[in-house]
Order: sequence, then C-alpha cells, then structure tokens
Amino acid sequence: MINRQHQQGLTLISLLFWGIVIIFMALLAMKLIPAYTEYFTIQKILSDIGNDPNIKSMSNGEIRDKFNKRAMVDNISTIKASDLDIGRDGGQTVVSVEYPFQTKLVGNISLLVDFSASSDSSGGRSSKSIE
Repeated sequence: MINRQHQQGLTLISLLFWGIVIIFMALLAMKLIPAYTEYFTIQKILSDIGNDPNIKSMSNGEIRDKFNKRAMVDNISTIKASDLDIGRDGGQTVVSVEYPFQTKLVGNISLLVDFSASSDSSGGRSSKSIE
C-alpha cells in the first residue's frame, strides 16, 4: 500500500497549468513592455518641453516642431505632433496627449491600453482594458 502523506511534487496537470500561466504572462509582457517604454519616452519629451524656459514665448508650431525633432531621435511612431494638445492657462503652457495602443493578443482577443501624457506633473495616467 502507498502512503499518500509522504508523496510530494507536482502532478502533470498542475505542471501544465503553471506552464500555461507563465507563458501567458510572458506573452503579456512581450506585448506591453514596448508600449510602456514608448509612453515613458513620450512623457519625458513632454516634460522636457514643459521645463524649457522659452516655452512661454514659443508658438504652437514651434512646440510641435520641437516635439517632432525629439520624436524622430527617440523613434516615436505612435503619435504625431498634430496629436498634441497645447494649452495656455495663467501664464503656464501645458503640452499633453492622449492616445490608445491596441495590439492583437491571441486569436480575436486584443489588448487595448489608453495612455495620457502631459508636461504638467499632475498629468500622465494610463489605464488598461482587455477587449
């Protein structure tokens, strides 16, 4: 007779289950890491533009041109300078952008991430939803 209290280890089913979970998490990471890397780069560009001492005297076209130059160097392809929202409130210029990132996950399942970045330190949130 086998004493079941002394047996230890994973069953084949539990090993397959944990393998599928690890593969799914790796798939999510491979899909999301490039999107978040680009988001943090865009956030840094907008922050640098917002901290420029000459921003108050710059026109919207000059701000967009400055973003285009930085986006070209940093290989930003998700948004264009025309997507920027430039607001001037109380002598402060705030440059912001909101954009979605959608990628195919598996089959007909897509992953949608909405990003919001701003030169204002209180801006820049992101939210995730799976469709």
